[in-house]
Amino acid sequence: MAALPDPELLRPESALPGRRLSELAEQAVRCTTACCGASTTVSDDGEGQSTAVTHPDLAGLVSVQLRSGEGPIPAAEEEGAPVDAEDLLRDDRWPEYRAMALDSGVRSSVTLPFRRAGLTVTLSLFSFHPGALDDAPHGPAQALGDLATASLVRDRHYRAALTELDQLGAAMRTRPVVDQACGIVMHVLACDAEAAFGVLRRISQTTNRKLADVAAALVETKGRGLERELVSLAR
Repeated sequence: MAALPDPELLRPESALPGRRLSELAEQAVRCTTACCGASTTVSDDGEGQSTAVTHPDLAGLVSVQLRSGEGPIPAAEEEGAPVDAEDLLRDDRWPEYRAMALDSGVRSSVTLPFRRAGLTVTLSLFSFHPGALDDAPHGPAQALGDLATASLVRDRHYRAALTELDQLGAAMRTRPVVDQACGIVMHVLACDAEAAFGVLRRISQTTNRKLADVAAALVETKGRGLERELVSLAR
């Protein structure tokens, strides 16, 4: 009987892509007959790639593909469909990958791609026997890959939401100081709030300081001694 998906794959707390990839690879091996190992990769809109393998010897098989751009992983990413190498002793499509695989005793492999919301995940299964992984694209490994990809996307959204909350929290904490600084500039220059904020922003840009720091310094001095500079920036 095929192994059931680990509940950990469903938890937002397991947010690190490396952990998700390792779990996916390990579970895929356990539920795939004749599979001797697995590797996984994830890329996010070309912003970098993470990988995981169930055995150190497989790391070279992944790296040679990512370095050369040739092999089942790049082919599956490009085609968006499973790429099967039924017998690497006879398959000469990717010479570097083939040589390294045979040297490791790997005779066959299949790579399954998963795409969702700008995320591309691949799951590669390896076997010491030719033609042993023909059913993998239709078995539990496919379901595990779909589940893990959905979880990775959800984790990314979760982390983005946390980042946005942090940014909103920082903005709310600094807003009173910025408002006070705008009030001082409005008093000195007899201008409206929009013009006052524009002055603060120009000071921030020209001095390469955060807007909140500029506002805090202005509030501390209450604008005294800065009248000329403020008038100059308002022009």
